[in-house]
Amino acid sequence: MSVTETIVEPPPPQARGWSRARILGYALVGLWIIFGLGIVAYLVSAWNTDFFFRYAPAYLQGLGTTLSLVVVSMIAGAILSLPVTYGRMSKNGILSGLAYCYVYFFRGTPLLVQVYLVYYGVGSFRVELESVGLWWFFRDAFNCGVFAFALNTAAYQAEILRGAIESVPRGQWEGAASLGLHKLLTLRKVILPQALVVALRPYGNELVLMIKASAIVAIITVYDLMGNAKLAYAKSFDFQAYIWVAIVYLVMVEILRNGVEWIERRITVHLKR
Repeated sequence: MSVTETIVEPPPPQARGWSRARILGYALVGLWIIFGLGIVAYLVSAWNTDFFFRYAPAYLQGLGTTLSLVVVSMIAGAILSLPVTYGRMSKNGILSGLAYCYVYFFRGTPLLVQVYLVYYGVGSFRVELESVGLWWFFRDAFNCGVFAFALNTAAYQAEILRGAIESVPRGQWEGAASLGLHKLLTLRKVILPQALVVALRPYGNELVLMIKASAIVAIITVYDLMGNAKLAYAKSFDFQAYIWVAIVYLVMVEILRNGVEWIERRITVHLKR
C-alpha cells in the first residue's frame, strides 16, 4: 500500500517595513497634529484679554441658545418621527406613500433651503397665520429655526428607528405572539428595547450633525453661538472669534461622543459576558 504524501507549502513571507497605507495614515495624523499646534500657537500669540472678557458672556449666551435649539428640535423631531415611522412600515399604500414623500423631501433637500422656506416662505402668509392665531410663533426667528430643524431631523430619526426595528429578528415577534402578547405590548416591551440598542449610535450621529448644523440659524438673525461669533468678528475684525467658536463646537461634539459611548457600554454590558 502506497502512501501519498501531501506537501504543504509554507505561507509567503510577510512584507517587512511600512505599507503605503500606513505611511499615508501617519502622515495625515502628523499633519493634523501640526495644524492643531499651529492653532494653539496662534491663540497664544494673539491672546487678547480685552477681547475674551468682552465677548465671553455673549458666547455663553449663544451657547445656551444653540443647546436650546438642538434639544427642543431633537425632542420634537423624535415625537414627530413616530407616526412617520409607522407610515413607512405600514402596509397601507397611502400612508406609506405619504411617509416616503416626507422622508424623501427632507432628506433630499439642504437644511439651509428648508430654513429659508420656513422663515421667508411661511412668513409671507402673515395674514393667514394671524387669522388662525399662529403668527406669534412664526414671527420669531428662533421658533422658525426650531420648526425647520424638527421637520428635518424627524425624517432622519424615522429612518433610524425604522431600520432599528426591522433589524430585530422576526422570531421575536413570533415568540411574543405565541405568548399571547398584544402587538403594541410586544413593540414596547420586546422590540423597542432591542431596537434602541441598535439605534443608539445613529441617534448620536444625528445629534452631532444637528449641533454642527445649528450654525445655519445665524443667517436668519438668531444669535446663537455662531451668530454671536459673527457679531464679535464684525465689531473687532479679529479672526480668533471664529477659532474660539470652532473650539466650543469641537468640545461639545467630543463630550457628546464620549457620552454616547458610555451609554452604549452601560446598556450592552450583558452582551459582553
